[in-house]
Amino acid sequence: MTSTQPPAGTATAPPTASDAPSAASQKLPMAALLALAVAVFITSLTETLPAGLLPAMSSGLHVSQSATGQTVTVYALGTVLTTIPLATATAGWHRKRLLLTAMAGFAVANTVTAFSGDYALTLVARFVAGVAAGLAWALLAGYARRMVAPALEGRAIAIAMAGIPVALSIGVPAGTFIGQAASWRTAFYAMTGLTVLLLAWIATVVPDYPGQAAGGKIPVRRTLKVPGVTPVLFVMLVFVLAHTILYAYVATFLHHVGMGGQTDAALLVFGVACLISIWLVGTYISSHLRALTVASTLLVGASVALLGAFSHTHVLVYVAAALWGLGWGGVPTLLQTAAGQAGGEAADAAQAILVVLWNVAMAAGGIAGGLLLGPAGVGSFPWIVLALLVPVLAVVVVSRTHGFPARRAAA
Repeated sequence: MTSTQPPAGTATAPPTASDAPSAASQKLPMAALLALAVAVFITSLTETLPAGLLPAMSSGLHVSQSATGQTVTVYALGTVLTTIPLATATAGWHRKRLLLTAMAGFAVANTVTAFSGDYALTLVARFVAGVAAGLAWALLAGYARRMVAPALEGRAIAIAMAGIPVALSIGVPAGTFIGQAASWRTAFYAMTGLTVLLLAWIATVVPDYPGQAAGGKIPVRRTLKVPGVTPVLFVMLVFVLAHTILYAYVATFLHHVGMGGQTDAALLVFGVACLISIWLVGTYISSHLRALTVASTLLVGASVALLGAFSHTHVLVYVAAALWGLGWGGVPTLLQTAAGQAGGEAADAAQAILVVLWNVAMAAGGIAGGLLLGPAGVGSFPWIVLALLVPVLAVVVVSRTHGFPARRAAA
């Protein structure tokens, strides 16, 4: 999801009285949750790393930069095409085994990407990475929920999802620096090394849970009919589409407003604000999911309005970046939690659909931005995003009984 991310019958069975912590325990298993956060970091960074290494990769693979850019597209394609069928096929697997398998897939894919000098082989490796991402994203949010008492589910997901803004604000610049200081291949080898360390971490500290019993798989069509699931998925699809249209071309936008040399600084402000947002969401999501979702939408709306009206004032661009991060940082957690709560017994199927649509929205946002760049110009992007946020806010406000209720129903 870039991302993140990011959950048929699918990846993680709902917690049961035998494997979920009691409500009285009220303790977060930080070592295990941080392992999931690193897994999220690796999935998000593997997807976006080529963006910062495009010229060098293009030269190394002897293809155009446009062709090299398709390494990001084929990654998303691997996720979109395989998440639901693979999640269904592996529904009976023990959770730890599945998580280790998914992360091992990243180690293999990034290693092949690092040594490959053949463009076709690189595309295959990136597709495999996307397949591994689909398995991981359909698993991670449910895994985090399963480790804690119901009252701590939102906070647990927030910790696991913290890997997304860290990847965007720190991981991509760091990977780009490694690529410039050494080589783009070194950056991908570094990803493999981190993944190997994570595999040992998962094997040591992450608890295991059984998969779904036979016959426990819930069809996707039936999941979409569960009250509240469709509104949450609509909000996710349009919100991520809107965000990606601008984020994918943020460097172009900053160059347009005379801040081309300050892209890294603006993204750092955005990333730090994302981390603050994740902390706030994790703290208050249990009782204020609806209010936080409304606030996130309004903050991103205020940010793009500021960018559209006052982009000539550089200080206000940084203010807008901070508002954008405050609004966006907690969105993955909010939507993963909303999907899980709305889905009920079909929570994992809802998560798997969310993962697929999230990647569809990201791909569509990049394509839409590219199509709009010529006729509309990048200066129009903030207003386009603002227009897309109107139906997002409307659906959140209307879905007060199912999807985004004011208070979580008692268990």
